[in-house]
Amino acid sequence: MRVGFLYITQFHQILHSLPTALELSILRPDFKVEIWGATAGHLEFIQRLVPLYPGAKVEYHLLRQPWPMRLYQRYAIQNVPPKVVTLFHNRRRLNELDALVVPDKTSLILRRMGCTHPLFINTEHGAGDRDVTFDPRVAQFDFNLLPSPKTAARLLADGYLKPGQYAVGAYAKFDIVRRMHAGRPPLFANGRPTVLYNPHFLQRLSSWHRWGCDVLRAFAAQDRYNLVFAPHVRLFDPPTPAKLADFQSFAEVPHLMIDLGSERSVDMSYTLGADLYLGDVSSQVYEFLMQPRPCLFLNAHGVNWHPDSCYAFWKLGPVLDGVAGLMAGVDEAFARHGDFLPIQRQALAANFDLSIADPGRHNAALLADYLLSRK
Repeated sequence: MRVGFLYITQFHQILHSLPTALELSILRPDFKVEIWGATAGHLEFIQRLVPLYPGAKVEYHLLRQPWPMRLYQRYAIQNVPPKVVTLFHNRRRLNELDALVVPDKTSLILRRMGCTHPLFINTEHGAGDRDVTFDPRVAQFDFNLLPSPKTAARLLADGYLKPGQYAVGAYAKFDIVRRMHAGRPPLFANGRPTVLYNPHFLQRLSSWHRWGCDVLRAFAAQDRYNLVFAPHVRLFDPPTPAKLADFQSFAEVPHLMIDLGSERSVDMSYTLGADLYLGDVSSQVYEFLMQPRPCLFLNAHGVNWHPDSCYAFWKLGPVLDGVAGLMAGVDEAFARHGDFLPIQRQALAANFDLSIADPGRHNAALLADYLLSRK
């Protein structure tokens, strides 16, 4: 059986399914596990991670691009080629697979392009509270390997899933980042608490466009906290030197770190290494709470968030309606963390089953069981 794991988006989605791919190749050596990447950079990134899973054996395939697109990419500044063009140009090759495992929903368009042979498997690439997490397109997949009990319950309640079409697995990304960051050094060597500022990429939801520069200036002007500015990778995608030059005024501030989208922005280097999460609506707050710590949220759009289930995670820490008192808000978030700790633990338990010791292996077993049932 040929099982393909497809990566056509930015790198942040890779770690959500790669552990399942590598463990599947160990668990079922009779399966041919294949990695299909949009760029050589995707495949190089993945190849560096494979040794974390001794015994894993996968094949690598670079997705082809039509010659006009290859010519365009020589001059265009972008991290990934257009997804629909990539899928269309590779539809016949992908149709030879028996199963296609994806962390995105765009790949479903392959079926409309005539790619009807493989089973389509969804792994998701996060577990949050916003409506985007509960996408009705899950109904179009043959099987959904969901990372969160809460996500499964909501999708069932909304009528998007039916029994036999899904399994609740584990959060595979936690598996690989534990291996990647064993013995990691602190983000800063000065002993100060570190704050991670992680704004969302969508302007209508993000705090960055209204308040972001004020946040950076406030932290630059004080000497009690470190700050890592590591927004969602799509905010500055691609993170060109010209975009980084806009932050030159902060380059000499030793307690500030600016990362507009390196590999460290997707491998939980910052969510694991920070002491407080400062953000707006990113589901990365739940990854941060893998180890419960203080959170502080920025309501830059005056949202009446209390009755809105899409903002349930704003109950995990104080919420600021302005940044004039930002540093006092940070102090308060640290001082009051005990008030929010029980809620954080409850939210973490609803999102992830952390009792599973080997999430990648667990998910691989669930996937193998489903695929064998369809032979």
